[in-house]
Amino acid sequence: MIRPEDAQFHAPTSDDPLWAETNYFGLYAGQDTDRPLNIGLYGLFREPLGVVGSTVSVNSRRVTAPWEAEYWDAWEHLVVPQPSNLLDYELANGLKVVATDPHRIWDVSYSDPAADLEIRFRYTALHEPYDINDPDQDPLAADRDMAKTWGHAYAGHFDQTGHYEGEIRLRGRTTPIDCVSTMDHSWGVRAERQTSRLSWLHAHVGPELALHGLFDFTTENGPDGESPLRLTHGYVLDHGTLRGLKAGSGVTKRSRLYPERISISVTDSADRVWEADGQALTSFPWQSQPGVVGHNALLRWTLDGHTAYGECMDFIGMGELGAIYDRVHGGS
Repeated sequence: MIRPEDAQFHAPTSDDPLWAETNYFGLYAGQDTDRPLNIGLYGLFREPLGVVGSTVSVNSRRVTAPWEAEYWDAWEHLVVPQPSNLLDYELANGLKVVATDPHRIWDVSYSDPAADLEIRFRYTALHEPYDINDPDQDPLAADRDMAKTWGHAYAGHFDQTGHYEGEIRLRGRTTPIDCVSTMDHSWGVRAERQTSRLSWLHAHVGPELALHGLFDFTTENGPDGESPLRLTHGYVLDHGTLRGLKAGSGVTKRSRLYPERISISVTDSADRVWEADGQALTSFPWQSQPGVVGHNALLRWTLDGHTAYGECMDFIGMGELGAIYDRVHGGS
């Protein structure tokens, strides 16, 4: 069970200096237009080292280099503000986060005057935090081995779907923010090198219906091949009722490892089967940290017969990426 105090920094359970806590807010604006903006704001706090890595991205395009997007900013060694407080912090890169009501309301802003960028929004949760390690909440938690799945970075982790309201102004253009999307918070030892894969995805019809899932996949079929998906965790929010997912699979069709189309079928704890099919609108290479690339896409989904929106992050470590493209180019 996630408690209000879990919105704050946790005492490390290891003396490993790579202990980390993360806050991720992923959202979108103008999703019903011909130029939907996919927006991500992230903080990776390594409190034992006293540093924060933070990234902010805004993208409506199909890009494979981050500087091809409308906006990309990444810092690796921001100083953790003192006294350290995950409920109320402002970083030197311009990111400010206040948990007005822990696990219910976050007020977030970001400013970069040099780029004429201002982002402001309020996130209001639509349900209690979903603890992926609690068997009473997650049907798959009892059978999951964290060390073999995603490593110890997810030793503490919750996902939560909420309503984002605000606006973004970039280079003179203002776009309202009004969407339902999913944020997360993790704590544990987060290694610099990632050796596993993780597909983190969701589809949101609106406050009445949302689907969130994490899947394992392989890269055996290369950068343009299909990837079978195997559910490792997830939930459905169905008209105010939160139910964990107990089974699921799917397939991702790719282009240069970016998801182009995703089809999934999952079963919730009440034995209802949900099917979703998504088509990519954007692509972006998000590096949450230097050793991994999140092959990111904002997708337009069909979920239970309704149009939905949500993103996918397919995380692959740098070592595996080198091996994939080495096979493509024959070691040349």
